Amino acid sequence: MDAIADAFKEGGWGMYPIAFIAVFIIAIAAERIAYLFFKARINKNDFVNTMHKYLFQGNLQRAITYCSSIRAPLANIIKAGLLRIDGTEKEIQSAMDEMALVELPRIEKRTGYLAMLGNVAVLAGLLGTISGLIKSFAAVSYADAAEKAVLLAKGISEAMNCTAFGLGAAIPGLILFSILSGTTQHLIDDINESTVRMLNLILANRDKLNTSDVQGAE
Repeated sequence: MDAIADAFKEGGWGMYPIAFIAVFIIAIAAERIAYLFFKARINKNDFVNTMHKYLFQGNLQRAITYCSSIRAPLANIIKAGLLRIDGTEKEIQSAMDEMALVELPRIEKRTGYLAMLGNVAVLAGLLGTISGLIKSFAAVSYADAAEKAVLLAKGISEAMNCTAFGLGAAIPGLILFSILSGTTQHLIDDINESTVRMLNLILANRDKLNTSDVQGAE
């Protein structure tokens, strides 16, 4: 830690925007990991099988309660369709589509900022590098002979530390962006597939369901 602190100090003013960007990368990545891997992700096959059991039994209330207990995007979308079970097929589909317009942006939001911040971290490191090199060349051009070596070394140290810290912030940010983007797309594909399966399941078993169970289910 002392070495990192010393390197940060030697990097000069250019280290502060890099540190600021790194904090944002960590915060966004932590929030997205918590949401995508723990809140939004469910086992789609277990969910569909459980819903199939309740709907086949005609237990609409239990199916709605089960969706409410999970509160993942897929469950919220299916719940919206179940609450319109007394409507036409188009109305059920519209209710699920409307909820999908609410839930899907929650899955996708903020992940794209990781790529942008990663690129900005590289540019901030490059700016600090250029600043350090300018100081080095200025030292060679104008400083006294006794000071040239010290100022030259200080400028080069500033440049290299900014480069290293800029890349150190950018590389994890871009890796996390790639991982989270893949996870996001996988979740969306699962939701699209499971929503179609569940809509067909709801329509196939609608005659068994007691629509009065919808009252007060929310």
